Amino acid sequence: MKIIVPMAGRGSRLRPHTLTVPKPLIPIAGKPIVHRLVEDIAKVLDEKIDEIAFIIGADFGEKVETDLKNIAESLGAKGTIYYQDKPLGTGHAIMCAKDSLSGPAVIAYADTLFKADFTLNKEADAVIWVKKVSNPAAYGVVKLNDNNQITDLVEKPEEFVSDLAVIGIYYFKDVSVLKNELQEVLDKNIIRGGEYQINDGIEAMKQKGAVFVPGQVDEWMDCGNKDVTVETNGRMLKFLHQDGIKLISNSVKITNSEITEPCFIGENVVLNNAKIGPNVSLGDGCIVEDSTIKNSLIQEFSEVRNAQLDNAMIGSFAKFNGRFTQISIGDYSVLE
Repeated sequence: MKIIVPMAGRGSRLRPHTLTVPKPLIPIAGKPIVHRLVEDIAKVLDEKIDEIAFIIGADFGEKVETDLKNIAESLGAKGTIYYQDKPLGTGHAIMCAKDSLSGPAVIAYADTLFKADFTLNKEADAVIWVKKVSNPAAYGVVKLNDNNQITDLVEKPEEFVSDLAVIGIYYFKDVSVLKNELQEVLDKNIIRGGEYQINDGIEAMKQKGAVFVPGQVDEWMDCGNKDVTVETNGRMLKFLHQDGIKLISNSVKITNSEITEPCFIGENVVLNNAKIGPNVSLGDGCIVEDSTIKNSLIQEFSEVRNAQLDNAMIGSFAKFNGRFTQISIGDYSVLE
């Protein structure tokens, strides 16, 4: 089994946090988004992952590539790096990894997190993972027949078609079939909105008899912008806490401070006269003094003093000393 992860976009809506780190490597509850994503996919698949192929931007740098390969190795898989030089759509991104497109595979876009408790139907030609939503007009949705098979993919329907939204994760029993159809899309220059789309490859498969079925997830979490990323961090902390996963390091140094769980607190964090939580992530090496922080995400080796933070996001190696509440500052920023 393989996992194919298109992630070439840096995530402009999450700036300034993505100016130095691509969005899929932003930590949620102490672990990069893409790391959590592939771990959760592996749990649903319940079988050995042989390879994880990451499609990234050519300018992401050597450290990002090393981090991604380490994520793959942590799951016992080979990590492969491919490059997408131009933002030409989902179909084009997937085809950048065409040398890995063979056998059973999951394709997953790296800005999505989920919780699911379903058994993947590996006998179907393909599975499209979906989530029931209250506002289907804002999403691409699937239409089902009486046999629970997907008959149509409809993008942002103006009239009600279905309330099952496509979350951006797909399973293919043999992903080379999709590769062949996407090659046709590229060869025939089938472009929608200036991009080559995975849906055109899927539609071609369906027209040739491939059976697509839905896999419904329980929770679907986005990391599109600062506010929803902070919200996702809080939701993930609650899930991990409910599962009994230890989130607070033994190396935390606490002086005249209190922690209200759920919180993630990394290695060698210093808390002095601080109130932390609920729903706070503090990365390794952070220092918090004379501050109250809740519903916030702070990355590694940052310093926060004299603050009352709520719905805040702070990058790594930043310094903040002040009265603002709903802040969003990137790596190496200083506000004193």
